[in-house]
Amino acid sequence: MEQFYAIAITIVGASTPLLIAALGELVVERSGVLNLGVEGMMIIGAVTGFGAAYVTGNPYVGILAAIFGGMLMSLLFGFLTLTLLANQVATGLAITLLGIGLSALIGENLVGKQITRVPNFQGVDILIVFSFILVGLVSWFLFRTRYGLMVRAVGDNHSSAHAMGFSVIGLRYACVAFGGGCAGLAGGYLSLAQTPQWVENMTAGRGWIALALVVFATWLPQRLLFGAYLFGTISILAFTVQTFGWGIPSQLLSSTPYLVTVVALVLISRNKRLLTANTPACLGQAFVADR
Repeated sequence: MEQFYAIAITIVGASTPLLIAALGELVVERSGVLNLGVEGMMIIGAVTGFGAAYVTGNPYVGILAAIFGGMLMSLLFGFLTLTLLANQVATGLAITLLGIGLSALIGENLVGKQITRVPNFQGVDILIVFSFILVGLVSWFLFRTRYGLMVRAVGDNHSSAHAMGFSVIGLRYACVAFGGGCAGLAGGYLSLAQTPQWVENMTAGRGWIALALVVFATWLPQRLLFGAYLFGTISILAFTVQTFGWGIPSQLLSSTPYLVTVVALVLISRNKRLLTANTPACLGQAFVADR
C-alpha cells in the first residue's frame, strides 16, 4: 500500500508542472497568441526561483522570483511579437534558446547548492493544491467573466473585437504575462519542490509537452487536467518499469512521454471536428490596428 501511495505522489509531482505551464499557455492561445517559448520561460523560472531561495533562505521568495522571471521573459516575447510584430513562431523558439543559455549562465554557481524546499504534508505541497485551484480559476475566468469573453473574442476575431472597442494588444499582453508567470512557476516547482536543487536544463522538454497538452485538451481547462495527469502517469510508469528488470533500454523508456505526445497529436489531428471545435481562429496571427 505504501508503495502505491509513493507512486501516486510521484505522479502528482510529475504532473503538476505540466498542468501549471499548460494552463498559462491555454490562456495565451485563447487570446490568439502562439507562444513557443514556454520551455525557455520554465527554465528561467527554475533558476531564478532556486537562486532567490538560496540567497534569502526562503522558498516562498523563490516562488515569487520564479513567477517574476517567467513574466520578464514573456514580456520580452510580447514586446517582440505584439509591438514589433515579429513572427510568433520564430520568436518563441528564440526565447526558448535564450532561456536555456541564460539559465546556464545564471545557474553556473548554483550547481550543488542546497536550499529549504517548499514545505509539504505527506508529499503534498502548496503548489500542488494551487494547481487544482488554478484549473477552476482559469475555467471560471474564460467562460464566466466579461474579461474572459473579451479574451476569447480577441482570439477568435481580433478585428471585430477591436471594432467593438476592445484593447486587443492590451489583452494579449496581459495573457502573455499570465502565461509567462505560470511557466515560471512551473519551472520553480521543479527546483523548489519536486527536486530542490539546480541542474542545468532540468526542465528537460516539459515546456514542449505543455504546449502539446493545450492541443490535446482542445483548449479546454478541464480536459487539460486529465491530459496533464495522463502524461505525468505515463512518464512515471515508464521509469517504474525499469524496476521490474524487463531489460528495456532506459533511453527508450525516457522517451516514452514524448512518443506518446506525438502519437496523441497525430490522432487528434485526424479528427478535424475535434481539433477545430475550440481552436482560436486568430491563433498566431499578428494584429495591426490600422488594417
